Amino acid sequence: MNELQRARRVTWIILLSGLVLMWILLALDSVTLIRAGGFPWWRAVPASAAALGFTWVAWRAIDALIAGRYPLREVVATAALAMAGAVAGGGNPFGWGFMLMTWLTVATLRVSKRTAVLQAAGTFVAAVGIGVLGVVTGTGDAGLSVGEAVFVYGAVSCLWCAILPPSGRLWLWIWGLAVQAHEGREAHTRLALAEERLRFARDLHDLVGHRLSAIAVKTALAARLADADPAAARSEMTEINTLTRQALRELREAVRGYRELDLAAELDSVKAVLEAAGVRCETRLPYRDLPGGLAPVFAYAVREAVTNVLKHSTATFCDITIRFTAEQARLTVRNDGVARRQADDLGSGLAGMGERLAAVGGELEARPTGEGEFLLEAVVSLPVDG
Repeated sequence: MNELQRARRVTWIILLSGLVLMWILLALDSVTLIRAGGFPWWRAVPASAAALGFTWVAWRAIDALIAGRYPLREVVATAALAMAGAVAGGGNPFGWGFMLMTWLTVATLRVSKRTAVLQAAGTFVAAVGIGVLGVVTGTGDAGLSVGEAVFVYGAVSCLWCAILPPSGRLWLWIWGLAVQAHEGREAHTRLALAEERLRFARDLHDLVGHRLSAIAVKTALAARLADADPAAARSEMTEINTLTRQALRELREAVRGYRELDLAAELDSVKAVLEAAGVRCETRLPYRDLPGGLAPVFAYAVREAVTNVLKHSTATFCDITIRFTAEQARLTVRNDGVARRQADDLGSGLAGMGERLAAVGGELEARPTGEGEFLLEAVVSLPVDG
């Protein structure tokens, strides 16, 4: 589960917690009414049906709100069900009347502040009115007078209306920020790739374009001189051969430089990829620059090790450590997800990494530690061979 999925799950749980609280208050209020003999079946059945219907429709509404749209039909339906349930249940704001506040929490998501205030005001009036009606008709709290009901229900409903809508809107706003951050990260990655392609194209143009233009001009000149001045034509062909070799050498250098991995950039990249996949990543690096020729080798090793973490394990954290002395450099990649494949079956990726390390006098070891962790170690003797 990546960070975006985790943020969506947390937002979903927070918004659904209002429904859970509603059912807890409904159950407690129902028990109180039944014990007092004030909740006959002809009220309990429609009230329960309204609460069940309200929960189902509100669930769908929350799903739509997280997806980015305002479910008007569901909001209207839940409003009607909340009114019906509150009336049938007696309107106690700590019981069946709380259905109205649950509706308000959902209805005020993804609307303007002005609309949210109007919705809160309307819900306040309805909640107090239904609560007082329950006291007058004997379907609500029989221990309150009308005046006391107006005061108590008014204070409680005002508190609910002031607290619940802003809290729901806050969590949805945080979810929106998480989505924007994720989209920004993807856009940054695409931009970096586009910039790298442009850089490579510019390098090819600058390094090879001039040579190829010169070759084309001299080839045309040699063709014209072939019959009139064979010696001059041979001289031009010699220069063409020299220019061709220079162009080929510069092309190889450009491609080699393009394929050369930068360790710092690779560490930043793999850390971002791991954290996007929900794997906490920590890096411990030396304060000094690595000896010459070692950084590209370790960059390839880090890339392959992290690829295996993502493909062949169920890790939740990954620790990358690089240390070196005058005689030896060591790269350690440790994660808490044991690889599905055995350590002696390294696969083509790790086998290739072992060959690359062997080419510079290094060794590779990949194995489970016996503590639920998987350890990859790359050790290179210094100075680097080749």
